[in-house]
Amino acid sequence: MGDIVGAGLLSHAPVIMFPEQMRIRENGGRDFTLATGLTRLRQEVIDTRDHDTVVVFDSHWATTTETVITAHARRAGLFTSDEMPGAISRLPYDIPGDPELAHAVARAAERRSRWLTANDDPYLPIHYATLNLWTYLGRAGTPWVSVSVCQTATTEDFLEAGEVVAEAVAGLDRRVLLLASGGLSHRFWPLAQLRERMAGDPGNIVTPEARAADEQRIAWLEAGRHDRVIGSMPEYLRFAPEARFGHYLMLAGAVGGADCGAPGSRFGTYENGIGTGQAHIWFDRPATGWQPAPNGH
Repeated sequence: MGDIVGAGLLSHAPVIMFPEQMRIRENGGRDFTLATGLTRLRQEVIDTRDHDTVVVFDSHWATTTETVITAHARRAGLFTSDEMPGAISRLPYDIPGDPELAHAVARAAERRSRWLTANDDPYLPIHYATLNLWTYLGRAGTPWVSVSVCQTATTEDFLEAGEVVAEAVAGLDRRVLLLASGGLSHRFWPLAQLRERMAGDPGNIVTPEARAADEQRIAWLEAGRHDRVIGSMPEYLRFAPEARFGHYLMLAGAVGGADCGAPGSRFGTYENGIGTGQAHIWFDRPATGWQPAPNGH
């Protein structure tokens, strides 16, 4: 039997790929905790948890008619971001995949009549929501698999996609880490103001209401109240969470959905990303498994 041994809602904000001195300059004299938090996560979690495969729910990979999971034996090359080529340019990557897991996920979806497929097309693009985190957290020889966020999916579809991933993991001899790669509220400042809002101070979030919505959800996640986050999605969508929060919802579906009571630990502070809300929140597998908290919700 396989198991999900840890899970994280992690920011891939491009600022983490800036050279350190540039980050410090843009942040008014100190580094972004989005960068230092990932370094600490690597040291305290990733390098101390025995795992075979990392599955990334990639909020930048938008599919339309189905959810897709990568089934390549290996993905390698140079990556330049079409969105921010000045910030992420010719980034080398060489990442082993896990075709067995990918095809097991696709078979589990087929049994449930869900639109989720495996794809190993060598020309399938890769996205920086996967690569930025891999740069900080990847280990030589450890497979990374990416899962798209279907832009026509509902909250229920996202949760079910996560359940399918968990079902496939349980049927294999795999210890898997899940990474929901994406932000919280996701509206940017207009271009004319954007460069004046680079610092991570959450006072730079695009509206006070978006900041409050993000901070409420962070508090719920730290308390293990996944039910509150899931149940309030209609309200949260008013603040345009990245990819309609599909990256987090798939992660949540894989670890029990609204029944999950695993509390989150923050690695770094809640920070601004040119108007958007960003944070790193890690969920350790409870000793009793991905079950509700003992005292209930």
